[in-house]
Amino acid sequence: MSLLTLENVDVVYGNGKLANRVVHDFSMDLEAGEVVCLLGPSGCGKTTVLRAIAGFEPITAGRILLDDQVLSLPGKMLAPEARHIGMMFQDYALFPHLTVEKNVRFGLHDWDKNKATERVEEMLELVGLEQFIKRYPHELSGGQQQRVALARAIAPQPRLLLLDEAFSNLDVDTRERLAMEVRDILKQNKLSAILVTHHQSEALAMGDRIAWMHCGRLSRWTDNRQKQATLEDIQKVAQEHLNNEGKYPDYCPIELQSA
Repeated sequence: MSLLTLENVDVVYGNGKLANRVVHDFSMDLEAGEVVCLLGPSGCGKTTVLRAIAGFEPITAGRILLDDQVLSLPGKMLAPEARHIGMMFQDYALFPHLTVEKNVRFGLHDWDKNKATERVEEMLELVGLEQFIKRYPHELSGGQQQRVALARAIAPQPRLLLLDEAFSNLDVDTRERLAMEVRDILKQNKLSAILVTHHQSEALAMGDRIAWMHCGRLSRWTDNRQKQATLEDIQKVAQEHLNNEGKYPDYCPIELQSA
């Protein structure tokens, strides 16, 4: 049984003649313990899909379910804080005035104090930062800050983790190395996750399955569960989405843009 299901989801911005359908008839399933990557250029709708799952964007058609619980319907949505979904962002979103320990503890305010302390220590050991527990974010490298963000995101034991271009601010070597480390951590803890990225190598490093998005639609799946997909496979799919004028795959014909 699927952990997460999106059925024929639309997301529309604006009204009337100014309406813009940025996600159109989008459907997918995510199995428990699976890592899926949404791959595509800027403007293809992948971050909007993530925001709809998190509860930050209303949907105008279809439905979103998590563990058979309805999260979103047109005109009705469960509040983000009630979804038990963790998020990692491109800019880390750490509190600069809080130590590493207090940043990770932030989502555990409802926990027993001793259990919260144990959980923070467990998470920092998991991401290899236990020795930096009293440091502040500005005293850490970009990769270390993103590990703190990961520890904070999974500390409350979310049902699902969403990563929105989580490694894009890092240099190429750090980005790919950290992507593989995060995948290992997710697998060790049997966590399900969706990663949004426009970096093909990052998608290959993390994803069990890779979905190419084009014009707000899910257009192609690549099975990467045996790690047999190659960068050439992904690049071939990307090339197929270039039109005859050489425009990038985030170019959408007007009939898809208009709601």
